[in-house]
Amino acid sequence: MFAKKDKDMISRRESPLEKSDIKAFLGPGSQFEGRLVFNEIVRLDGAFRGEVTSKDTLIVGDSADLQAEVSVGTLIMSGRFKGNIKAVTRVELRAPAQVEGTIETPALTVEDGVVFNGTVSMKRGGAEGAA
Repeated sequence: MFAKKDKDMISRRESPLEKSDIKAFLGPGSQFEGRLVFNEIVRLDGAFRGEVTSKDTLIVGDSADLQAEVSVGTLIMSGRFKGNIKAVTRVELRAPAQVEGTIETPALTVEDGVVFNGTVSMKRGGAEGAA
C-alpha cells in the first residue's frame, strides 16, 4: 500500500532516535553536574547530577548514570536513574534501565528486563483529557 519511500519517512518521524536528530550528546565516561536546559533532542550516555528541563526528548543510554530532577516532553531511559521524572508526553523505560524514584507522565512503557522501584502517577493532560 505504501511505497518504500513513504514507509521510511513515516518510521523516521515516529522514531526520535535518528543520530542526525540529536543536537547534544554527553558520551560514555564523561561527567557533568549542574542544570541542563535544551529545546531539541539530547542524548546522555555519561554521568549526570543535577536538573534537566526541556519540552523535547531526552534519551538516556544504557551506560548513563543520572541522579536528577527531570522535567521533559519525552524521556527514553535505558540507563541508571535516581530521582524524579515529569514527562508531558511519555516515558519509555527500556532494558536494561534501573530506575529509582517517582515518575509523573500520561503514558508509560516498561520493557521486560527493566528494574523500577518507585511510584508512578499518570494523568491525562491537554487535549487528551478533554475527551
